[in-house]
Amino acid sequence: MRKLLNRELGRKSVEQFHKSRKSPFVIVLDNVRSQANVGSVFRTADAFLIEKICLCGITACPPHRDIQKTALGATESVSWSYYPITMEAITELKEKGYQLIGIEQAEGSIELQNIILDNEKKYALIFGNEVNGVDHEVLNKCDKCVEIPQFGTKHSFNISVSAGIVLWEMNKKMLPE
Repeated sequence: MRKLLNRELGRKSVEQFHKSRKSPFVIVLDNVRSQANVGSVFRTADAFLIEKICLCGITACPPHRDIQKTALGATESVSWSYYPITMEAITELKEKGYQLIGIEQAEGSIELQNIILDNEKKYALIFGNEVNGVDHEVLNKCDKCVEIPQFGTKHSFNISVSAGIVLWEMNKKMLPE
C-alpha cells in the first residue's frame, strides 16, 4: 500500500470551491470561545463543502493566528459572517427557509443516527459554547435538537469533533441512494 501524494488527491482550488455546489448546511457557532475549535470547524466545513459559517457572540473571526493554525487555509474557501448576537443569525436563517437544528443534549432530542432529513430543505446546524452548550433562548427557537450518542464517562465531545461527526452523518443522509 502506498500513501497518495497531495497532487493525486484531486483537491479543488479555492476558486473551484467557490464555484462548487454546496451541501445544504450552514454552521452556526454560538459563543465558541476557542480559536482552535473555530479553525477546526472551518477545516471540516471545507471538507464537506459547507455553504457558510455564522460566527456569533464571543466567537473569534478570521484572521486570527490560532484560527489560521488549525484551519489550514479553509478561511479562504469557506464563506463566513459575524453576528454580535446569535439570535440575529438564526432569525435571518429562518427567514431564508433554513430548518434550525441545535446540536445539544436536551429533553426531546433526536439521536443523530435517527434524524430524518429532507433533500429539498436547507439546514442550519447550531453548535454551542464549550462549557454551556447552545444558549437556551437559541435552543428554544430550533425546529429540532440532535444529540450524538455517547457511551463513556464523559458528557460531551469537543465542538470540532462534534461538527465532524454531525456533518459526516448528515451528509450521508443527504446523498442520493
